[in-house]
Amino acid sequence: MPTFPVHKLAEEEFPALLMEIPQPPKELYLRGTLPSDVDVRLAVVGSRAVTSYGQEACRALISGLRGAPITIVSGLALGVDAIAHETALAAGLGIIAVPGSGLSDEVLYPRANLRLAHKILAAGGALLSEFPADLNAAPWTFPQRNRIMAGLSRAVLIIEAEEKSGTLITARMAVDYNRDVLVVPGNINARNSRGTNALIRQGATPITSSDDILEALGFERRDDAGARTLENLSPEERIVIEHLREPRTRDELMHALKLPISSANILLSAMEIKGLIKEELGKVRAV
Repeated sequence: MPTFPVHKLAEEEFPALLMEIPQPPKELYLRGTLPSDVDVRLAVVGSRAVTSYGQEACRALISGLRGAPITIVSGLALGVDAIAHETALAAGLGIIAVPGSGLSDEVLYPRANLRLAHKILAAGGALLSEFPADLNAAPWTFPQRNRIMAGLSRAVLIIEAEEKSGTLITARMAVDYNRDVLVVPGNINARNSRGTNALIRQGATPITSSDDILEALGFERRDDAGARTLENLSPEERIVIEHLREPRTRDELMHALKLPISSANILLSAMEIKGLIKEELGKVRAV
């Protein structure tokens, strides 16, 4: 594959939105190709120890943005970051990865995602950093990297975060930079959701579908109802839709599906995020 050498950007090449923050970077290094400034940039951040629910939410929300002029910005970390990058690749969206290290293969962090970084480059995406190419990751580089992600983006989408985490640092930076903070609501009993649910209490925008993201970014909501044929659904999703010819209570639906409770909950949560089903007035119905 091409080598994609590290290139130091001239100041006039810096993304315009990034230069609006109080402490813009003095230097920027690039591998690959920056997506056009015409694209709206959405930072996606969250827990490294992401749960099955968080994984499904991330995949469903980003997949639903397919075809929109949106670039996904994330930090190349394990967990939510990696899932966001992989899903953006599959959906054909623009990608900017901002690692907490320099950009050379010898120091790129985390090492487990080196192949993912190469896939991003091969797909026409970008690796971006304010650190020199050979700088190793260190505890201080990650908060500094988070500032770049928030500064680059119109909004920040947060998928799972504990009460004290680097993800919440990014959320605070987004608020300071007058960016929108979008949050996927989480299980009230899950430690990974305490930070995200707290952000919603503080006024962040709750996100339950890809249409919610599009609306928050200034796009018109898309009417996908006509496109949602059974052929577009997974076998498990088809079974759920078949059982929802008439609205049912959640307990009735869970009993009819004959799946382990945890598997059924993950499936139904993912379908709600995709906008395939909706629960209201005590009953679940197909949308």
